Amino acid sequence: MTSQTGDRPVSRADLAAMWFFIVAGVAIVGATLYAAIVRVVEGLSGGPVHVPATFSGTTAQAPIGPGGEMRDVELQTAVLTTDGLSTAGRIALVLEQVVAVASVSLLVVCLVLVTISVMRGRVFGKRNTGLVGLAGIAALGGIAGVPFFGNMVANDAFRAISDGTYDNVTMSVHVSTLILAAFIFSLAATVFTVGDRLQRETDLLV
Repeated sequence: MTSQTGDRPVSRADLAAMWFFIVAGVAIVGATLYAAIVRVVEGLSGGPVHVPATFSGTTAQAPIGPGGEMRDVELQTAVLTTDGLSTAGRIALVLEQVVAVASVSLLVVCLVLVTISVMRGRVFGKRNTGLVGLAGIAALGGIAGVPFFGNMVANDAFRAISDGTYDNVTMSVHVSTLILAAFIFSLAATVFTVGDRLQRETDLLV
């Protein structure tokens, strides 16, 4: 059962905002898919591959002193260029993009379906609650999965560049972002669940 807005139809301004959200969602999916295709083609072409990498406790030099003198700085992130990725590294690169496209697409599809339901006057219900929960799972999967495979690619790039002599196994999953996303989607799912229950109780009283 899904609640109806009944005598409070969605205003034109709300409809315009929702249509903008839908168009923006489609654009985001398209941009993500395009970027993933470009990345996969780069990774499988056999040529140099640019790999974002995270460093830990690594010192480098930069011309930031007087007159451009070199000074020590702590290196945290950099882009490595290598044409020596192994088969496992290239597979991880492809999986990284697959997870990115899948998570973004599923997230957008779920939220767009909820938006369309609201546009039609249906807000709370088991369907919308399930869609919000599924959107949260997709987001969390992307936040955790994309960096996981990205780290595999980066570690393989380190191996290729250093002939296996440089050990820089660093996980770059942002735990705070993961926790915040989990909290937001848990809160949204709770709101829809409570709203559905209150709506059903209200209908029983009418």
